[in-house]
Amino acid sequence: MHNHTAPEEQLRVDHPRRGAASKTPVRLCAAAAVLLVLVATAWALRSSVVAEGTGAARGHVMTEQGIPAAGATVRQQTTANYTLAAEDGSFQLGRLAEGQPVTITAWLDGYYVGWQVVTPTISAVTVTLRPFPATDNEDYQWLSSTDPEGGISCLHCMVAFPEWGAGAHGQSAVNPRFFSMYNGTDIHDSATITPGYKLDFPGTAGNCATCHAPGAATRRQGAFTADMNELQPGAEQEGVFCEFCHKIGDVYLNPATGLPYPNAPGVLSYRLYRTYPGSVLFFGSLDDVTRRVSYLPLEKKSQFCAPCHQFSFWGTPIYQSFEEWLNSPYPEQGIECQTCHMPWDTTGYREVVPYFVYPEIAGSLTRDPQTLASHLDLGVKDPQFMQRTVSMTIQAQARSRTVDVTVTITNVFAGHHVPTDYPGRNMVLVVKAADAAGHALENLTGPVVPDWGGAGNAVNDFARHPGKGFAKVLRDATSGEWPVVNYWKPTFILSDNRIAAGASDISVYSFARPATGAAHVQAELWFRRLFIDQARAKGWETVDLLMARTETVVPASAFPHHILLPVIVRE
Repeated sequence: MHNHTAPEEQLRVDHPRRGAASKTPVRLCAAAAVLLVLVATAWALRSSVVAEGTGAARGHVMTEQGIPAAGATVRQQTTANYTLAAEDGSFQLGRLAEGQPVTITAWLDGYYVGWQVVTPTISAVTVTLRPFPATDNEDYQWLSSTDPEGGISCLHCMVAFPEWGAGAHGQSAVNPRFFSMYNGTDIHDSATITPGYKLDFPGTAGNCATCHAPGAATRRQGAFTADMNELQPGAEQEGVFCEFCHKIGDVYLNPATGLPYPNAPGVLSYRLYRTYPGSVLFFGSLDDVTRRVSYLPLEKKSQFCAPCHQFSFWGTPIYQSFEEWLNSPYPEQGIECQTCHMPWDTTGYREVVPYFVYPEIAGSLTRDPQTLASHLDLGVKDPQFMQRTVSMTIQAQARSRTVDVTVTITNVFAGHHVPTDYPGRNMVLVVKAADAAGHALENLTGPVVPDWGGAGNAVNDFARHPGKGFAKVLRDATSGEWPVVNYWKPTFILSDNRIAAGASDISVYSFARPATGAAHVQAELWFRRLFIDQARAKGWETVDLLMARTETVVPASAFPHHILLPVIVRE
């Protein structure tokens, strides 16, 4: 029997390729950075004290039925000090402080977390595990996360609550951009503007609620009948709310592919554990929480996210970020969706804190911050996060008659393609070259931005400018129109040149050399949530996000001098 102190890599949640991503400037809050160091130092000192303890606790972990809980994780609560129960349920947990009360927890799959408060050194400790209900109550009444009158509401005590409320999950059932597409209106719901699901399929609800409003979709037969315009106050209008995620006990994936089944989006691919009156059950990401909780390792895995980030319509794959991650190098590196989108290191976003329940709340415990996932739900709403996604370099070479430019864009941070999921998302690369006076140099060869990059005269209409567009472009199977985002109708993938995780896109351009002086070359990469003409029609008030900008100067001295040779005429 052995004691285990979890190695640092088991606790640490690092951003992937932090070194590569650091090439993009990131503004950090200095005070938060200092606090992070102080918190980490304090925890290291605390851990060293724990590690030097000479006390021990010995005993057994047993189920309520008197069966040895072989393999149960026995832990000194809030620490990395743990051991595993032997076949007969026995355990010995060392490195405890002599004479100081300590909580010993035990967890085994299928059971609530059990615990005992003991004073080392002590023998004959018995920790009893109670099985949690293995049934699902389809008539369960979901608890509101925001009800100020509800004593069990997450509003009162959870650090994660304001993060969740401001994120895409907390907004999924009220997002006006979503409703402009669902109903076929502008963003203010004041005019009919195509496309719209309800315009194409009036009188039906669709399956949007399976991801956007799981509280409604989990009603009996609700997956395809829950109308997003008729959500009831409370949990149904709270999007992907707290209790829903913490009632998920498993995900149904096709064992042949590792992917969700094609016709089972969202709630249809989740195994829920909704309890009957008299029982309470929540799943969590820690194995030592002693409040009607069982540990679920799945909560820290990308598979937990798969049902709403991997599905097709009419046989055409639309949302594919889970499969993109699955095919990337990141699974082998242990980098999950949560690593980047729910990071423990919240520097630059909020204070790093060593607790998940506010300290003024009874029962709050101090923990290693690296074991606590945030609920920031970082994504397209967060410029700092997005700007770390790619790196971009530019090389310019002087020729006798031209300036030759090579732009390389690399996906250094995203664990999936960039952009990903919603097919309206796109990136536009704009390459410019000018002489010393600022006059544009003629573009001779190289790709140009497609028409969907904006064909008007506005400052951000980039169509036909030197550059590229990056998107999964859908074509309507009936009308032939493209690009479209009405994937609820049959569509084909016309093209897809998004940049995969770790991959690079290289494009080459040639501009006429300046008549005199230096050449100034610049590349900008812009992210858009929707193709610009459609966004304008819908009234989406989302500004273009500058993902990266780089530039270089080709000095006049770099250009070869023109030499005029005499013309010899032979008679």
